[in-house]
Amino acid sequence: MRKSVLPLALCLVTAVATPSAAAAVVSTEIQAAGPKGLQGPLAGTFEAPADSHATVLIIPGSGPTNRDGNNPLGVRAAPYRRLADGLAQYRIGSVRIDKRGMFGSAKAVPDPNAVTVDDYVQDTLAWIDTIRSKTGTRCVWLLGHSEGGLISLATAARHPDSLCGLILVSAAGRPLGEVLSEQLHADPANTTVAEAGDTAIRSLTSGHRVDVSTLPAPLAPLFNPAVQGFLMSLFAQNPAALIAQVQVPVLIVQGERDLQVSTADAERLRQVHPSATLALLPDTNHVLKTVTTNDRAANIQTYGDASLPLAPGVVETIAHFIDTNSPAP
Repeated sequence: MRKSVLPLALCLVTAVATPSAAAAVVSTEIQAAGPKGLQGPLAGTFEAPADSHATVLIIPGSGPTNRDGNNPLGVRAAPYRRLADGLAQYRIGSVRIDKRGMFGSAKAVPDPNAVTVDDYVQDTLAWIDTIRSKTGTRCVWLLGHSEGGLISLATAARHPDSLCGLILVSAAGRPLGEVLSEQLHADPANTTVAEAGDTAIRSLTSGHRVDVSTLPAPLAPLFNPAVQGFLMSLFAQNPAALIAQVQVPVLIVQGERDLQVSTADAERLRQVHPSATLALLPDTNHVLKTVTTNDRAANIQTYGDASLPLAPGVVETIAHFIDTNSPAP
């Protein structure tokens, strides 16, 4: 069967998705209900262009990643903020969010580490309800980046109501334990600890906690006891099995210079869900910036530079897909 790959050239010249030269955009703080029984709300930023015809909820990636796509571990590329700004030029609104217990959502729960995939799914549903109430839209688009792709898949598979469609950006096609193992082995600095990492991953995948005192010191932060419950929940999810259950339109966006998720992951998702659209973007890395070399250090350097624009085709591909698949009013 022929792959349904959205050509980059089509993204750039299509008459369906054309940016507005003078799009007026209102950016405001927005809140959704926090977990039941607790006081603090979930927080995010709502980008509302004039005459918006769709709204995208951007689900962030792993770790302490904030609504802009940055985290205190060295990522300052602001990919979600740039994505929101780009989509606004196509009259597509967006809500980008802080996870429960973090940043603007810090008061939603006392411990941001005490979380499961199902908890994040419930938060996603709360955001969908809030967006529908605020905008009057019948359905919301979900855009999940990296780990956020898994949360989006779990939401779409289990709660398809009120979703227009699903956009998976740099999303794994395998259980994330397998992806983490691959990442450990890919970095030459981890040569002496990767096998121990694999042992820890197997233990957590089978539902058993790990004694970090038995691990090499460099692995201790990765398998911090405080996050092991979440890791067990995360590793138990199978993206391929989830996407097989999704009934709404699906776009899979994958950069060909991504060091963390491979094109094979995107291909696997597409194979399981044949009606999905697959967009492979050349010279695009995990934080959606342009990289033209195989040099690992040069790739990672872009993670810390918010001044770099998104790679060509990222915004155009997503806007085209939304415009093409938007339900009738």
